[in-house]
Amino acid sequence: MTGIKTTGEKKLMLFSGRAHPELAKEVAAQLGVGLVPTKALDFANGEIYVRFEESVRGADCFLMQSHTAPINKWIMEQLIMIDALKRASARSISVIIPFYGYARQDKKHRGREPISARLMADLLKTSGADRIITMDLHADQVQGYFDGPVDHLFALPVLTDYIASRVNREMLTVVSPDAGRVRVADRWADRLAAPLAIVHKRRDPNVANQVTVHEVVGDVRGRVCVLVDDMIDTGGTICAAAEALFANGAEDVIVAATHGVLSGPAADRLKNSQVSEFIFTNSLPTPSQVALDKITVLSMAPTIARAVREVFEDGSVTSLFEGDA
Repeated sequence: MTGIKTTGEKKLMLFSGRAHPELAKEVAAQLGVGLVPTKALDFANGEIYVRFEESVRGADCFLMQSHTAPINKWIMEQLIMIDALKRASARSISVIIPFYGYARQDKKHRGREPISARLMADLLKTSGADRIITMDLHADQVQGYFDGPVDHLFALPVLTDYIASRVNREMLTVVSPDAGRVRVADRWADRLAAPLAIVHKRRDPNVANQVTVHEVVGDVRGRVCVLVDDMIDTGGTICAAAEALFANGAEDVIVAATHGVLSGPAADRLKNSQVSEFIFTNSLPTPSQVALDKITVLSMAPTIARAVREVFEDGSVTSLFEGDA
């Protein structure tokens, strides 16, 4: 007889970067495991140092890091952590990215522009990632940029269940804030059995980058409108769309989005908006300056934990969402 047989069992290990440790702790609690102790620090010149304080040899490693501000720092930290796992002989490295940075740069609009979403995928693969687990990508095609398995999770069931528990469905209309989000809004409308409306932006050809008119396509008068998007960054588009809905007779407007980026003037825009409630998931930490009573944050930790368990046990991540989208 040649060779050596082993009777070892598979081992799941969960790691977190410093960008959003609260979500990682929730996921760990759902899985019934502890986060692996990790030493991470910044040198005086800004370089990042990482060392894991437990052996990862032969383990199936799941590394969480959401790309929040300062986004480039946390992306670099994640790449360094992946490299450390690879060099420590991890059996597999699955990277959990609740919010995938640079996903909006998924194609070239003009010459001499990068496709940064593809570059991100290349960096992750080169550093040693075997699999990506992410959530509500800005463009579905980004999945194809990574040369390996990508599990694309959806916040739709969590968000729609919350909306359904709060609003009379007979009064509900789902609204897309622009033409680019119609497909997302259509899935919402199907799940909630509600009509669909669209806010169409018309621009002044004589003034660059300025929207002059928001036209509402669909009946919103006297309705409770749910504006849906994958992310809200500065809040300009969504707040302007909400104003257009109120101008067309909407009784109330609720905004629901997976990723609350909320950068720049977002805090003031949300505060001064007539929108009654903004609903986000905890894919990103909510900035401290956006501490408003009308912001509701729903946890995606149970969904992420179930996906991790399915991957670890060679199950089906798709089964989590069958019939939901």
